[in-house]
Amino acid sequence: MTLYIQPHAFRRAIRRMAASQPQEFRSLRVDIREEEEAYLLTALVPGLKADDLNIQVLENVVSIEGEYREEEAEFLLNELPRGSFRRVLRMPAEIEADKVEAKIADGVLRLTLPKAESARPRKIQVAVH
Repeated sequence: MTLYIQPHAFRRAIRRMAASQPQEFRSLRVDIREEEEAYLLTALVPGLKADDLNIQVLENVVSIEGEYREEEAEFLLNELPRGSFRRVLRMPAEIEADKVEAKIADGVLRLTLPKAESARPRKIQVAVH
């Protein structure tokens, strides 16, 4: 199955599906940007600390798990995330797992996922005869 032939059509379909679901059934929301040497992933994780997250990388698959601690209280309105979540993302190219960087600040998780050397673009010199 080829996923990236028409990426914009696929993204629109996913957004429509996500918008139609109630918020409590949505998984961790992320933004992913591609740069020449790495993917940059940003996720909103309000109220979580580094110890609340489990991040794993294997080849081109990134798994992010976490758990929001439940408060034993009676709420008038309860819209903040509750319970555990898991998000598995498949990147277009293999990632160098030992060079991944993860930072969390102000409720924002940022991952730098370096592409494997074989996945990076190379400039080829053309020889003149």
